[in-house]
Amino acid sequence: MSEFIVHSVPGSPFGRSVLIALEEKGAGYRLAALAPGASKSPEHLARNPFGRIPVLEHDGFVLYETQAILRYLDRILPQPSLTPADVKQAARMDQVMNISDWYLFQGVCNVIGFQRIIAPRFMGMATDEAAVEAAMPKAHTVFAALSELLGEQPFIAGDALSLADLQAAPQASFLSVTPEWAALTAPHPNLVAWIDRLESRPSFQATTWQRLTERAQAA
Repeated sequence: MSEFIVHSVPGSPFGRSVLIALEEKGAGYRLAALAPGASKSPEHLARNPFGRIPVLEHDGFVLYETQAILRYLDRILPQPSLTPADVKQAARMDQVMNISDWYLFQGVCNVIGFQRIIAPRFMGMATDEAAVEAAMPKAHTVFAALSELLGEQPFIAGDALSLADLQAAPQASFLSVTPEWAALTAPHPNLVAWIDRLESRPSFQATTWQRLTERAQAA
């Protein structure tokens, strides 16, 4: 099978979801690393007219949108499966993937993560504390919902890893290095245990910002 090429910025939670999937599948891939902001370049806009990441290339097939990429990989690389066979568990997986996109990222990660990490570290901008404060009520709602759906299960959709974990965990993990993490997770120790459980997996360890940067420098 031809190589998978992932166009993404190292450290992007969306890009990390795709890389984790490839690692879990044991598939060979190449990370075509983009610099922050390069997703708006003419070259990348030719891959994705919306200027977002990641973009997957495989045997001449170009695909964008993280959920579409994850499902494509799970179909073309069926083992190990990352979609539950049980229809209710599969529905829960779909539900959490959408929660991740529409609520965990939109209005939470793209505000708190941007203000605490991206703006000061990569753009030389001061954190907008008012923006962070305004995002916290929604963040608490999202974390409460995820905690309830996870319950005492090891993974979001039950006893086995699924695409929902791959979609949501990198977003949540992105927030774990912010000061807000303690307040968001204090009422939800099951979420902390879930993140720790996932971050201990080789696929997650291989796709941290540090490991990807080291890999790019060694190439």
